Amino acid sequence: MKVEPTSLPGVLLVEPTVIADERGFFMESWHRAKFAAAGLAADFVQDNHSSSRRGVLRGLHYQRKRPQGKLVRVVSGEIVDVAVDLRRSSPTFGRSVIVALSAATKRQLWIPAGFAHGFYVTSDTAELVYKCTEFYDGTDERTIRWDDPDLAIAWPIESGVAPIVSEKDRAGCAFADAECFA
Repeated sequence: MKVEPTSLPGVLLVEPTVIADERGFFMESWHRAKFAAAGLAADFVQDNHSSSRRGVLRGLHYQRKRPQGKLVRVVSGEIVDVAVDLRRSSPTFGRSVIVALSAATKRQLWIPAGFAHGFYVTSDTAELVYKCTEFYDGTDERTIRWDDPDLAIAWPIESGVAPIVSEKDRAGCAFADAECFA
């Protein structure tokens, strides 16, 4: 397994060891001891599976009182995954990182607690599976607008094509008004 830091401290790109032959492949998507040795020690309590079609944009989501760390991987299709640093004490506060994830590359993204998360589907369909360090609590979930000009995220959206966004995500708050972390 290879673990690479991203431009945001704590957000890691994980490239698992894949054993492949004419039958298919095998990989460990999570191994507590190996991941801990690589700097990713986490206690996961919930797994989520999400399916979306081309052009769907989900996010930017986070939980304020019960923040979640997430280990995200794509099991079908392709996405661009985004993490935004919401830790006011961080030198990268308000900055984002964008990583392409796909079923073909099998790369995973570790997003620690204290970050907002979102993604955009670039293939016909995409399925994500992600492990969370805290249980989902809808009453604690917060949403920042995906297109907030202060964040200036370079989503790879085709010119003239509006992304498919939920009403909740459309109604997200401005980054300047977001409840951030210390």
